[in-house]
Amino acid sequence: GLSAGARRGMLMKGGAVLEGFGRITAVAFDKTGTLTDGRPVVTDVVAYGRTEREILSMAAALEQGSSHPLAVAILEKAKADKAPIPPAFGARAVAGKGVEGNVGGITLFLASAKAAAGRASLSPEQVSRTEDLNGQGKTVSILLADGAVAGLIAMRDEPRADAVEGVAALKQLGIESVMLTGDNRTTGNAIACQLGVAAHTELLPEDKVERVRQMSASRTVVMVGDGVNDAPALAMANVGVAIGSGTDVAMEAADAALMRNRITDIAGMIQLARATMGNIRQNVLIALGLKVIFLITTVTGISGLWIAVFADTGATVLVTLNAMRLLNFHKGMKS
Repeated sequence: GLSAGARRGMLMKGGAVLEGFGRITAVAFDKTGTLTDGRPVVTDVVAYGRTEREILSMAAALEQGSSHPLAVAILEKAKADKAPIPPAFGARAVAGKGVEGNVGGITLFLASAKAAAGRASLSPEQVSRTEDLNGQGKTVSILLADGAVAGLIAMRDEPRADAVEGVAALKQLGIESVMLTGDNRTTGNAIACQLGVAAHTELLPEDKVERVRQMSASRTVVMVGDGVNDAPALAMANVGVAIGSGTDVAMEAADAALMRNRITDIAGMIQLARATMGNIRQNVLIALGLKVIFLITTVTGISGLWIAVFADTGATVLVTLNAMRLLNFHKGMKS
């Protein structure tokens, strides 16, 4: 069973971990970097009096050279849409608010809705649109051009491509899935709604540990995470699973690792564990059954001692061959 998992990038630290997977009834997921890609992407561009392409060009001009995740998201979107990125003059970060500069003779300010509202008057429609995007769990930046609202850029850390499939596979196995995140309630609930999981939001690392401890009191829990902050919760769970792209601390604290970074592999691990435990029960019945049969036949004189010894050795061969069938286990595990 361990070998079958390792062949498919699902590493488990020993037989006890594999047995633990066979008893799982609930899975707790970290959000950022586990259920999501861990980096925001631009989801919406709303232009006022200009084209969306122009909004991206001006915003990207201000963000050139920045390594901030939101800046990187804007630059990647501009590159993907082939929007030109002109030079910006006097570009500088405004602490806790945004970035400002001059592009093509236009004074620009790209900031949060609160900071932008301090410099310009937003129309009721713009306020409503911003609130609607925020309600979808998105971070909204507002671009001001010469003191007037030019456009909105919404960004969000999107779920992994296989996250919905992975959660659905767990549901089919009768396993509950929950999401633990430090994000605010609106953002957390928006992602949880997309994935179909229960959400526990605004959690500090110690809160995640406490939540896992509470869950473990009545259920057998797997905790899946990737970051340093997840390590205590990984250690607290009945079984901790680290994403292969995660930190070394998470990998050390976990009992298993997903080297292919696929959420669907959690269901695969559980199915493999259940198949392995079923195989063990079969082997115990085969071994004990043959011993009982030949004990009776030997005592009653039906068979001789040497046949009984041969049958005992044969039982060892049978259970070994039966166990080796697990090497071809594919259910729930994609190559």
